[in-house]
Amino acid sequence: MDLGIQGRRAAVAAASRGLGYAIAGALVAEGARVAICGRRRDAIDDAAARLGHGTAAIVADVSKPEGAISFVAEACDALGGVDILVPNAGGPRPGGTADVSLDDYAIAFDLNCRSAIAMCEEVMPAMRAQRWGRVVAVTSVTVRQPLPSLVLSNVARAALTAYLKTLSRDVAADGVTVNSLLPGFHETERLAALYDAEKLADLAENVPARALGRPEDFGAFAAFLCSEHARYVTGTATPVDGGIYGGLL
Repeated sequence: MDLGIQGRRAAVAAASRGLGYAIAGALVAEGARVAICGRRRDAIDDAAARLGHGTAAIVADVSKPEGAISFVAEACDALGGVDILVPNAGGPRPGGTADVSLDDYAIAFDLNCRSAIAMCEEVMPAMRAQRWGRVVAVTSVTVRQPLPSLVLSNVARAALTAYLKTLSRDVAADGVTVNSLLPGFHETERLAALYDAEKLADLAENVPARALGRPEDFGAFAAFLCSEHARYVTGTATPVDGGIYGGLL
């Protein structure tokens, strides 16, 4: 299926590896022009080289709004504008409510909420003016089903989801769609850092699909939401989790 985004300009945050890299790869495969960012020059240059097709490598730290804004501005300079935005960032440190401080929440909100909002605000005027745009944010299945050991992520990403839903209604008439994807357990460096091999095997066994997710499958679904075919899909927060989320809605 031709997704109809050849030549579109995409900025994918935190894409030197993991789900961000997989999304960038799926967009490149569809002929989009892509800019990616990461904190380390060597890592982001290597990722861009592997993606190929003139992928722009930008060093930026999107853990704070100012770094997020800088990334979008440099992506616009490199690509001549941004039609597709993928707000993405690593997760905050694990811990339950008794393990974190009030300051930890502020750090998590910058990382997983305010920085994504800053990226959206930076691209939205141009997207609305051209009457075409796609925002596909990467959050977490914990938005719908909080994990006791990830309270910072639970709270910050849920707040971002509320913003994205509100934004989607504000810009829908301008041809701009705003959606988010809620990954479950995928085979990424982040997951490997949180759990040892035995725990990862247990996680896979407890997923209804009986397997951890593949980043490339996640990337393909994200690319579809960026497509012409998804023009009538907006305001959604969709789990991509092998069935682990157990709620009806």
